[in-house]
Amino acid sequence: MEWILNYRRASRCGSHLPSIDLKASILLDTNVVSELMREEPNKSVANWFLTHPKRNLYFSAIGEAELRLGAAIIPPGRRRSRLFADIENTLTITFERRILPFDSKAAQAFADIGSQCRNAGRPISTSDCQIAAIAQSQGLKLATRNVRDFEDLGVYTTVRLKLE
Repeated sequence: MEWILNYRRASRCGSHLPSIDLKASILLDTNVVSELMREEPNKSVANWFLTHPKRNLYFSAIGEAELRLGAAIIPPGRRRSRLFADIENTLTITFERRILPFDSKAAQAFADIGSQCRNAGRPISTSDCQIAAIAQSQGLKLATRNVRDFEDLGVYTTVRLKLE
């Protein structure tokens, strides 16, 4: 976990979101960030992460909620406390000022993606639809380990991260 926190620490100046370079920027799905938080993350995921400038990697408020919920449902104790601390460090250091909200633009994309999936008879979870909507509304690629969840939405390119 420590290596992710030391990955090109950003300056702590300002609190607004930086402008997004759409050609190079990528939204990370929750499963990518949770993998990176493991004591021994998958090597291909870790190597992929390290090859991209920190300024081009974004996370979503939906992913933040999923991480926090995952920690909150663990019984109280050392493991839970450590996970909450790791989440806080990851969010404040690794993704400082690069956590994208689910805003009005994303809400419109959510309706488009959700209706497209429903009409195709292809279910999509609310959180996956929200994450896809944030990526689509910002014009970002999405990095995920669950490619099947996002395939064929036809709204953005998915960066495929596979296990080795």
